[in-house]
Amino acid sequence: MKNAEYKFEDFFLNVEDVYKDFVENINQKLLKKNYISKIESKASGFFVSYSHPKTKRGILNFLFRKKGLLVRIYGDNCNKYSDLLNKLPENIINQIEKAGVCKRLINPESCNQKCPMEYDFYIGKKHYQKCRNSCFYLEIDSESIPFIVKIIEKEMKEREE
Repeated sequence: MKNAEYKFEDFFLNVEDVYKDFVENINQKLLKKNYISKIESKASGFFVSYSHPKTKRGILNFLFRKKGLLVRIYGDNCNKYSDLLNKLPENIINQIEKAGVCKRLINPESCNQKCPMEYDFYIGKKHYQKCRNSCFYLEIDSESIPFIVKIIEKEMKEREE
């Protein structure tokens, strides 16, 4: 049986009204830069991923969990925008701190060998070496939205250069 094909609208119908402008804004920014979107249905709801048109590397996912809508940003260049990271609100910093440490740093054989390894960056004087899959796995709320948008914009800009 062939997998069903989904459109952005299928996902968008499930987004809470309060987050629709944010989600539409991010979708338009990425599509304008020719990022490729893929929409899938998962047990917890729709899953939207965006990847770079040339490198095929993911930049972000939107996904639903019990907590609601979440975003996972693949901040491969996060060490290049420490100015922004130093301005993050406490709720985002707390989520980053809860993210797992990169397993490959501890034991190189304990994680997928194709994984490009950790995000290595500072916020203030605190050094982070986090797993790329959980580092910027963030809950969306009104306080975090402007910062999430800025992180995505910075990451897009770094990937263009």
